[in-house]
Amino acid sequence: MFGLGAQEILVIALIILLLFGGKKIPELMKGLGKGIKSFKDGMNGIENSNDKKEEGNDKKEEGNDTKSKNDDGSKKE
Repeated sequence: MFGLGAQEILVIALIILLLFGGKKIPELMKGLGKGIKSFKDGMNGIENSNDKKEEGNDKKEEGNDTKSKNDDGSKKE
């Protein structure tokens, strides 16, 4: 995609190691992992809440239809 070979990636990794040091890199990766996990959990929470809202709306609509009709099928006023 960007035309990066093994040598370029190795040079970039070496520069990052020199800039941050060996002790700081695991802390950075740990924070990155927590951030990604939190993002995924948030996305799953949004999807789950949307699904629950849709199910609730469907049940409400079904309930409203049965309440608004008489026994013979005509609508109540």
